[in-house]
Amino acid sequence: MNISTSDKVNDFLSDIQSISSEQFDMVIAIRDIFLRANEELVEGVKYGGLVFNVSDALIGGIYSYKEHVSIEFSNGADFIDNYSILEGAGKKRRHIKIYENDDVVQKNVEYFVSQAVNN
Repeated sequence: MNISTSDKVNDFLSDIQSISSEQFDMVIAIRDIFLRANEELVEGVKYGGLVFNVSDALIGGIYSYKEHVSIEFSNGADFIDNYSILEGAGKKRRHIKIYENDDVVQKNVEYFVSQAVNN
């Protein structure tokens, strides 16, 4: 796991790890995808989740719930989603629910993160 320069981020990750090692593994895998996708990303903790900003614009976040991990995309409505993986019906935001580690690959998280950080 990459240690963050932010104590808030490290504390957040530590809290998830103490609650559920399975969810922690999913959050770390998704976080790594975000961090590899764009070196300019700044991570923080906001709205009860791990958020990612580029040039002070919130592009997305990872939120841990009892039954799943949700990946939220601020401008997900603008993404190319040929297989209707993204959920949500708001004007801008879309999300992907991750229930197990395999979902990260099955739901093509890297593809959507790439759209989030490069748009």
